[in-house]
Amino acid sequence: MEGLEWNIDTVASVIDIAVAPVFLLAGISGLLMVLTNRLGRTIDRSRSLQATEAEVQSAIHSQTLRVEMDNLLRRMHLVYFAISMAVLSAILVCLVVVTLFLGSLMQLNVSSVIAGLFIVCMVVLSVAFCAFLLEILVATRVVRATLMHAASFRNAKDDASTVE
Repeated sequence: MEGLEWNIDTVASVIDIAVAPVFLLAGISGLLMVLTNRLGRTIDRSRSLQATEAEVQSAIHSQTLRVEMDNLLRRMHLVYFAISMAVLSAILVCLVVVTLFLGSLMQLNVSSVIAGLFIVCMVVLSVAFCAFLLEILVATRVVRATLMHAASFRNAKDDASTVE
């Protein structure tokens, strides 16, 4: 019975230690939700632009649409990469928790393995955040360029109507 109590205490202490990585998993899942929403919106926007492209008469406007679609493709690649890195990071967190339990149950010193997995997890998660930041930079640059194009298009239209 003494061995059983020790195992229960050991499992309880490992669960206490594993709580922090589990909270990290919750944070990563929030990041994944944001990233998948951004990917979905980017896909929706690209479909909308494809439908609009068939109706466009102006060569300048058509060129602007193509540039925006190229940027949407770049954004999709960045978001996909960020999602891949976030998922890899979540898998590494799971491996940290599994290693904690296996090391404890088998009474092995796995501290260096856990530390290594956690460091790699944080590096991969940092790469995911960097890709997310790049995607946001591309998105804001495209919006800025589109707004400037729309303003110049309106100004050119207004100038043409005043000349007539």
